[in-house]
Amino acid sequence: VQLQASGGGLVQPGGSLNLTCTASGFALEAYSIAVFRQAAGKAREWISCTSNGDVGPFHRNSVKGRFTISRDNSKNSAHLQMNSLEPDDTAVYYCAATTLVYCVVEEHKYDFWGKGTLVTVSS
Repeated sequence: VQLQASGGGLVQPGGSLNLTCTASGFALEAYSIAVFRQAAGKAREWISCTSNGDVGPFHRNSVKGRFTISRDNSKNSAHLQMNSLEPDDTAVYYCAATTLVYCVVEEHKYDFWGKGTLVTVSS
């Protein structure tokens, strides 16, 4: 069972990246999927979530209008499209999955976590 994040990298301010969360060993469509991030010296924070219920997706206020989370059940994956990136978006980004049918921000309620992928926004 594995959940892997990919798609990080170095981008200039105002640029875009698309993160992918890929699951293996379990069907992601049965889970609500979230992306968290952790900047250097700061606590990890919830960013976005798409539930396996009929509500959402949801995004943290600081990324609303810039980030969009979606899922592709046919590829057992989810995507976080990040536009208009800012230096404050620099962090390690993590994918997480929960069997809950709604989105939650509490880390301990997530069943699976992937290794993070680093996003660096710098000129």
